[in-house]
Amino acid sequence: MALAVTVTGARAVEHLTAEELVEVFEAYVLPFAVPGAHFYLGGAVGVDTAALDWLAEVSKADVSVVVPRTVRDQPDEAADVIVKWREAGRLAELVELDTDEVGTDGYLERNRWMVDRSELVIGFPRSGDQGSGTGYTLGYAASKGKALLVVPI
Repeated sequence: MALAVTVTGARAVEHLTAEELVEVFEAYVLPFAVPGAHFYLGGAVGVDTAALDWLAEVSKADVSVVVPRTVRDQPDEAADVIVKWREAGRLAELVELDTDEVGTDGYLERNRWMVDRSELVIGFPRSGDQGSGTGYTLGYAASKGKALLVVPI
């Protein structure tokens, strides 16, 4: 059985270097990034796009990117990363949920969609941030009985 994993995390990651993010992914995501695994990633800046870049480059796992509306509704930086890996043929799927709202409600709907399709949720919340979308998503996953790995960054 292939493991389905949602990776979620903070958008604000400027306190970490790209190398530090890679170290975090190598320590906490790599053990699950085996052939046959399927990763669900949101299309936001920060952890989402950093994880997409890293997984697409170093793993053979399937990668799906899920956005609340469409890719063109994403910030340019995030959309560029999504398009790069879609054009490289590295995405198993690109899911555009076409939700009614691009804001917080749309992001939470996207995260619920990913969690509902996963057995494991790996969360990278910003250390000390109690009211984040990542925190909401981890709480939702826990309420659904999903396995959790939480790594504050």
